[in-house]
Amino acid sequence: MLRVLCLPRPWRSLWARGCASDGAAGGPEIQVRALAGPDQGITEILMNRPRARNALGNVFVSELLEAVAQLREDRQVRVLLFRSGVKGVFCAGADLKEREQMSEAEVGVFVQRLRGLMNDIAAFPAPTIAAMDGFALGGGLELALACDLRVAASSAVLGLIETTRGLLPGAGGTQRLPRCLGVALAKELIFTGRRLSGTQAHALGLVNHTVAQNEEGDAAYHRARALAQEILPQAPIAVRLGKVAIDRGMEVDIASGMAIEGICYAQNIPTWDWLEGMAAFREKRPPKFVGK
Repeated sequence: MLRVLCLPRPWRSLWARGCASDGAAGGPEIQVRALAGPDQGITEILMNRPRARNALGNVFVSELLEAVAQLREDRQVRVLLFRSGVKGVFCAGADLKEREQMSEAEVGVFVQRLRGLMNDIAAFPAPTIAAMDGFALGGGLELALACDLRVAASSAVLGLIETTRGLLPGAGGTQRLPRCLGVALAKELIFTGRRLSGTQAHALGLVNHTVAQNEEGDAAYHRARALAQEILPQAPIAVRLGKVAIDRGMEVDIASGMAIEGICYAQNIPTWDWLEGMAAFREKRPPKFVGK
């Protein structure tokens, strides 16, 4: 069951701006949808710029920045899922047609905004999942790398292909890919600009799950949604603090990481959900976590 968010005032400018954009049928390039019923707690960001294959243009990036900023403040978001409304493509990367019209200074400013967007996605408090049902190239793969979890159709095509365009990854790819795959393999993929199928990406550990594509072209989305459903029943505060402990701990030595884990653990102890978890264990029943 799907429920389109009833948007407060800050969202209305985003949607109105999208009406003059490249979105399907004149709609916004970025759409936010909160699922209802048994999927309540899952929110989807739908990328919908078909004529440019979801390329990261100015309007697209502005809308995505605003969407992520608004959702960051919404405690009802338990899992944030990035998907495409364009069949056969997740995100084709930078909008090179737009970029050709920019001055060097403008390119620098835009790439800085793009890097900030990926950092905002990486720092999102709830778990994030990228559902790649098609091409995820350049900045599109960098967007997926900024997510916590990645699911790809076996036929999807992934790659940091910037060197084939005279560029290098500039929105976090040179930092997140080595942390995901290791330095040597990341260097090989970036130096060669190699493209991987979803199956190859899964074998390397770049994606968590791969699935055979269906006729509708949304198999990765359905697998990602099933993965989100596994997260939903768990204690929201514990999940969020677990994400903090992992992300911050990976940036420091293990002793400092253990200290970070201890701080996060201590923050979780006073929560109602912790007491509910203990009570449910004692009473041999499923816990009912509420996120407080």
